[in-house]
Amino acid sequence: MDRRGGERHWWLGKRIVTIGGGTGPFALLSSLKRYPCAITAIVTMADSGGSSRRLMDEFGQLPFGDLRQALVALSRKGVLWRDVFAFRFRQTNGNATLELDAGDTAESAADAADAPAGVTGHSLGNLVISALQEINHGDLLMAIQDAQELLDTAGDVLPVTLDHATLCATLENGDVIKGETHIDTRGIEHPEELPAIRQLFLRETAAACPQALRAIRRADAIIIGPGDLYTSILPNLLVDGIAESIRAAEGVKIYVCNLMTKHGETDGFQASDFVREVHRYLGGRVDRVVLHDGSFPDHLVAAYQLEQRHPVRADLAAVREMVPDVEVERLVADGHDHYVRHDPERLMRAAFADLDGV
Repeated sequence: MDRRGGERHWWLGKRIVTIGGGTGPFALLSSLKRYPCAITAIVTMADSGGSSRRLMDEFGQLPFGDLRQALVALSRKGVLWRDVFAFRFRQTNGNATLELDAGDTAESAADAADAPAGVTGHSLGNLVISALQEINHGDLLMAIQDAQELLDTAGDVLPVTLDHATLCATLENGDVIKGETHIDTRGIEHPEELPAIRQLFLRETAAACPQALRAIRRADAIIIGPGDLYTSILPNLLVDGIAESIRAAEGVKIYVCNLMTKHGETDGFQASDFVREVHRYLGGRVDRVVLHDGSFPDHLVAAYQLEQRHPVRADLAAVREMVPDVEVERLVADGHDHYVRHDPERLMRAAFADLDGV
């Protein structure tokens, strides 16, 4: 059977759940929506910066940044509506204008600003979701359903929890960092060698969103990642009931490993280190790991080295001792920009290849 044809046949009518946050799942969801399957994107609610932080402080709402990005990724409405939800009002400072994009970097930049008044620095998508929640008398799930209708999404987006929770990290030296943004940006703020993260935890107990648990329980495939390990992936597994539900689920469990390390979080990590951490917080193992084959354009590697970020080495022997099924493909997108990204089609092929035999 043609390999690509087999993949399409397997996807037909299947329930696919993705678990992550940030910009990592964007390419996967954008590609997955073109195939005949039922998609549910479960996203982290640990965001603590930028527009999300201001809405949390002013209205007591949960962070919307990761929800917004998943909604945009799944939208079938067209470029205009996607651009509307991704638009961020510009922060001006004297004669200078700071352009803020729709990604995690924008959230951090807005958070670093002096808490400007009005809509400056806000994501328009965050404001729309905030308004929809107010219209629905504070019900976030109903607000997301309305946003899905506006964007004509190809699947459902669910928060991993409806509780407020603060992400914290204990370092090897015993220090504790509080807040997702502080964990996420410490490598940018401190270029020197940093103590490694020893333990990730939530300051408050957070119960899983019941709809998220239901989606995991019914899934034919659960895809964890890609995304920042300690701020986008593992926070989901800290929510009460999520790890247990994934372990108990009958669907195939797939982990997509990162392409690059991140200073302050995964310095010196090889692929097996990423997998080991996922297994530690999951309390069990995944069924398949998807790895990049290690080839990178030289100019991209050089640019990332300036940020102390390096390609994740695929130490296959170690990973294969941990997971029964390892797919190795050339996953880096052939783009003309300066970012290392997963190629969505190659990622799809690697994630779902020959799953009938798993």
